[in-house]
Amino acid sequence: LKDVFSYFFLLCFRMSSVSALFQLSMWIRHCHGYLTENLGIPVWGSYTVFVLATLFSGLILGLVSEALETDWLV
Repeated sequence: LKDVFSYFFLLCFRMSSVSALFQLSMWIRHCHGYLTENLGIPVWGSYTVFVLATLFSGLILGLVSEALETDWLV
């Protein structure tokens, strides 16, 4: 019985992860629609906004992880 429970727990975790990624995808789709339809930004401009947001968030996450790893904040 214990093995069955652990299998369902892992399956539940995977499905929750897939659900979170799907919700993120729908949020990005909604933002893209808002930028192109309501604000009138061209499609390439919307993609540029997402590229810059991805680069900026990666930069921030990289700097934070490096700061936590080297303990230079303390």
